[in-house]
Amino acid sequence: MRVVVQRVSEASVTVEGEITGAIQAGLLVLCGFCPEDTEDDLQWMAAKIVKQRIFSDADGQMNLSVEDIGGSLLVVSQFTLFASYKKGNRPGFTGAARPELAIPLYERFLTILETLTGKRPERGIFGADMKVSLLNDGPVTLVMDTRNKE
Repeated sequence: MRVVVQRVSEASVTVEGEITGAIQAGLLVLCGFCPEDTEDDLQWMAAKIVKQRIFSDADGQMNLSVEDIGGSLLVVSQFTLFASYKKGNRPGFTGAARPELAIPLYERFLTILETLTGKRPERGIFGADMKVSLLNDGPVTLVMDTRNKE
């Protein structure tokens, strides 16, 4: 599992002109899944996202989590996070999980996040042509991968 997490002042996702998810202060999470992903990967990633101390405290130090600030999550599936660009100039996506595997992983990930935060994450629509809008705060952007836990 691979994610890009962005600290945002606001973010939204629109599908066919309709907003499907929107948040104010919180985290925009772009997530991609690979065929090897397991329940343990989903649990680890969700806990890391919820507990990451990347929001500023009263002293301007990054000491607060999204939970600490009462922030929200907007979670958008993005298979392109598993792009392969080794050959040629057109990326390949064979490393990404196919929809029949990725959709249940995405839904389970959303459920885990909801359990951890007590709030339903806002979301896009899996497989749709989505327009994502955000106001990155900082900017603070993290890339996390369950296969490379740095």
